[in-house]
Amino acid sequence: MNTSQDKPLLLLVDDDDRFRDRLAKAFVLRGYEVQSASSVEEAITKAKTDPPEYAVVDLRLPNESGLDLIRELKQLDAETKIAMLTGVGSISTAVEAMRLGAVHYLQKPTDADQILNAFQSEEVAAAPTTDEEVPSLARAEWEYIQRILTDCGGNISEAARRLKIHRRSLQRKLQKYPPRD
Repeated sequence: MNTSQDKPLLLLVDDDDRFRDRLAKAFVLRGYEVQSASSVEEAITKAKTDPPEYAVVDLRLPNESGLDLIRELKQLDAETKIAMLTGVGSISTAVEAMRLGAVHYLQKPTDADQILNAFQSEEVAAAPTTDEEVPSLARAEWEYIQRILTDCGGNISEAARRLKIHRRSLQRKLQKYPPRD
């Protein structure tokens, strides 16, 4: 239960200390009580003690995925509104985050105002609409590779085995930026 009844509690989870501290200060200035964590384990410990109303979770965290944390936070409190942040977004990870219970999916760099606007909007951020164009074959391939890599916990060798391509070929593909449609 939130100890400060007049301020909503926000859990901010990101392994980038500077980014996390900057966002935490910005949320405090906007009237939120903020708890910060740099790992899934630390975030779960804090959420068990005091379940947050809001959570901002980075996709890539040490040793685990932010997707795992979404699942855990939703099990602790189904009412927690969660925004997923990522430096490299894809439709497959956005869909997976939404399926697990995130209400928003935002690309980095982002700021506190953009995150708050996403929480306050009635629309689900990053949800595909019927008006969107079909992604190119190169984009679909890149997103598929990202999904498999996420499923393998970032293990490039395992992802290459699942994709049935050479590990070096996969490494070359991963060094490229996502194709623009």
